[in-house]
Amino acid sequence: MENITIDTDFITLGQLLKMTNAISSGGMSKWFLEENIVYVNGEEEQRRGKKLRDGDIIKIPDIGTFKVIGLPDGQTDAY
Repeated sequence: MENITIDTDFITLGQLLKMTNAISSGGMSKWFLEENIVYVNGEEEQRRGKKLRDGDIIKIPDIGTFKVIGLPDGQTDAY
């Protein structure tokens, strides 16, 4: 499982797909989700705008499993 660190309250599923290189541009997210099964916390998800927050687990078959990690309160970057 790979961690995806975010510095906002949430990211969208479409953003995560791009961050994981499952797609090469944000415009491909709708097509990707129509053609592939993606699981968020064990449930199938097709909404590219689905908000992903700290602790969410995303499984993209043939690509990987990812855990969203939010930064501690007050911290502004991952470094």
